[in-house]
Amino acid sequence: MDIPESKLQNVINNFAIEGSLTSIKVNKEGHINSTFFTTFTNQGAVQKYTHQRINTLVFKQPVELMENISLVTSHIRSKLAGHYDNVEQRCLQVIPTRSGANVYIDEDGGYWRTYQYIDHVKTFKTIANAEQAYLLGEAIGNFQLQLSDFDGNLLHETIPHFHDMRLRYKQLQDAIQVNHNNRIAMVGPELEYLLDNKERGFILWDKMQDGSLPVRVTHNDTKINNVLFTLDGKEALCIIDLDTVMPGTILFDTGDMIRTATTTAEEDATDLSTIQCDVQLHASLLEGYFSKADFLTPLERSLVVESGRNITQIMAVRFLTDFLNGDRYYHIDRENQNLERAMNQIALMQNMDWKWEMLTQKM
Repeated sequence: MDIPESKLQNVINNFAIEGSLTSIKVNKEGHINSTFFTTFTNQGAVQKYTHQRINTLVFKQPVELMENISLVTSHIRSKLAGHYDNVEQRCLQVIPTRSGANVYIDEDGGYWRTYQYIDHVKTFKTIANAEQAYLLGEAIGNFQLQLSDFDGNLLHETIPHFHDMRLRYKQLQDAIQVNHNNRIAMVGPELEYLLDNKERGFILWDKMQDGSLPVRVTHNDTKINNVLFTLDGKEALCIIDLDTVMPGTILFDTGDMIRTATTTAEEDATDLSTIQCDVQLHASLLEGYFSKADFLTPLERSLVVESGRNITQIMAVRFLTDFLNGDRYYHIDRENQNLERAMNQIALMQNMDWKWEMLTQKM
């Protein structure tokens, strides 16, 4: 989105930032929100900030979203205070508006937010080795530990039923009835497999609904690219991209962590023979995770490995549903890509099952 600098300066002036603005830089890497970086000087000190116009087509409840982020980051920062000199690197800091709000609404109805920029850190796009898998597990476990005494019910459910497997299967059944361009004829084995595994897929959602699994804070996008590391890559500092922070079972997060960190192929890979769950990465990931996640109930702990398969399953269902609906939700670059994505996730599920004894031996 092209935003005139004069308008951007007006937006920035509404946030509680002291000092003089010295530079504005457009971030061209983001794909959802419009992002800008600024530099301010204040009595000789230099401070950077991140400003974003929230994409309300994607995030339809921006005020509630920012309330969630403010609550979670304030809680984490209270845990860090007095224990670390670099708290500003270890947790996002929301900069309020001059009136004390978490968002500023411009004259066009656009919703803006500002964070203090976290400098002198690095990120990784994918897991390169067992050491990084350990660090990712440790980071997610630590994030959950910091929030283990926070009541997840205090958060808004900004994307209702996000991991509701029963709803996802209902959407799949609806897509079967629509049968866009007779695509049902193309998905025989995939559909049969997902329907055969339907009941197993309900375990996390059902146990959260009946109270067996406690409602906690969930991040819902626990990939390694959402972790900030020290420049030498030896320590995970901060979990970022909190837009999908919501109430849920933390097994949604362990599941997505396992799904994305242990696979040997990208989500769009079409050679199914290359798609496996790497046992060594899986072991290192969970070793790091359990080194921090000492708050789990016995049931939560017993379902951690299952959660990896479960979140893989929900993605397979969602990809296949979108394919049957005519590719209306997920962006595609080629014909049948959503079907290929579903096949990819099914292959990962099948490989997990084949290696189940190895994956669960230390549980």
